[in-house]
Amino acid sequence: MIATISCAALMGIDAFKVQLEVDFSRSGMPCFTMVGLAEGAVREAKERVFSALKNCGFKVPPARIVVNLAPADVRKEGSGYDLPLAVGILCAMGVIDRQAVDGWFMAGELSLSGELKSVPGVLPLALAARKEGGRGIIVPEANGREGAVAGDLLVLGASDLGQVVRMLLGEETIKPAEVDIDTLWNERSRHLNDFGEVKGQEHAKRAIEIAAAGGHNMLFIGPPGSGKTMLAKRIPTVLPPLGFEEALEVTKIYSVAGLLPADRALMVTRPFRTPHHTISDVGLVGGGRYPQPGETSLAHRGVLFLDEMPEFKKSVLEVLRQPLEDGEVSISRSLMTLKYPADVMLVAAMNPCPCGYLSDEMHPCTCTPLAVQRYRSRISGPLLDRIDLHVSVPAVPYENLRQARSEVDSATMRGHILSARRIQAERYEGRHFSLNAELDGAALEEFCALSEAEHRFLRQAVESLGLSARAYTRVLRISRTIADLAGDDTIRADHLAEAINYRSMDREGTA
Repeated sequence: MIATISCAALMGIDAFKVQLEVDFSRSGMPCFTMVGLAEGAVREAKERVFSALKNCGFKVPPARIVVNLAPADVRKEGSGYDLPLAVGILCAMGVIDRQAVDGWFMAGELSLSGELKSVPGVLPLALAARKEGGRGIIVPEANGREGAVAGDLLVLGASDLGQVVRMLLGEETIKPAEVDIDTLWNERSRHLNDFGEVKGQEHAKRAIEIAAAGGHNMLFIGPPGSGKTMLAKRIPTVLPPLGFEEALEVTKIYSVAGLLPADRALMVTRPFRTPHHTISDVGLVGGGRYPQPGETSLAHRGVLFLDEMPEFKKSVLEVLRQPLEDGEVSISRSLMTLKYPADVMLVAAMNPCPCGYLSDEMHPCTCTPLAVQRYRSRISGPLLDRIDLHVSVPAVPYENLRQARSEVDSATMRGHILSARRIQAERYEGRHFSLNAELDGAALEEFCALSEAEHRFLRQAVESLGLSARAYTRVLRISRTIADLAGDDTIRADHLAEAINYRSMDREGTA
């Protein structure tokens, strides 16, 4: 007898339907064969499944069992096929009626005792099941709330294989998993940090306000202890809250990576990722033998913070160039090409020199000009051009440290940023972009048009500072954001001057 169970395989952060077919025959030599490009964990499912069936009281007689995972030309990986395989065998044996499994999608890892363990990628599975018009999904109890986020789909979270079988036989009812989206959504505005705690650094706060308003990347340059990391960690508190579709996108990435917290069915706050400088290029942008999202994708719709940027391997930093331009990571393999979303706000920090005290009035710098040049050259010109704002963060004077809480807090900054974002949303309505940082080509000329006086001002700055074509584009984009924050329709010379002031690495002739 042949039984067919619906399950799913992951392709990037999305899932597609897989039909697990089981042919159970008592004729011929007993054997177990699995076909359909099954990888390591899938092939090992045989041992887990047969032990789970035995320990749950189901006796599998000697038989010729052939399992096919269709479509057969797409690789299947992971332990999520254990549950559908076990149910498929029972269905092919005649223990479960085939009509009872029609329309159900299944996923779950089985322990040897039959207990169901959580698996990654349940949210994409639920979305795929809903798209296919499935009856519902049966997943481990630990994944129930995650699957319920998809909505308009019956999600059953089971504790073990026996409970699933009893439910399919009509002997037991499993309570559908539920999640209160409204309660989760209220957590979006909860932040432990606030810019009001940052004393001094008003220039840096202004730069952060500009960067967040227009979606620009930024680089902090300053001596140790000046507050670069402190500033970066508070940037998510001023970014606009995630929309529901954005939250689903972020949650899918964490679900696929197996990093979705057990107590969090939906990622409702913008991610903040800060990888260590010893990370590899695969760890940063994703990939590997069995491709997984990297830190850049885990920071999607949020902040990717690279502390001590020159300490990262140059080859690792260079792989960021394509994701920063395209907003996604493309991973090509011999059998497939995957794309992971990577629309991030890049925030980096560095010391001005190897010892860290160049231009610091309190500490003498011990570095030679050659050492400073070598240190800064670890960040290539093309990558530096992709970072819109270069912000000097000097040491905070003692007088500022004695001050009370700053008046420029996260709520104030967020109000300005939301206002500027609304202006951009109205201006770019109906277009494929929504932020000033995405302006390019004809759109840049249309929305960053300058008068003759502003053209003369900018031409002089470009020629005297030796700005590249990409840096010129960055100045126009930043100026557009500064004008939006000021509520101005046109870009003025003072907007251009402030924007040029945020290209300090160019002004110092280091790009």
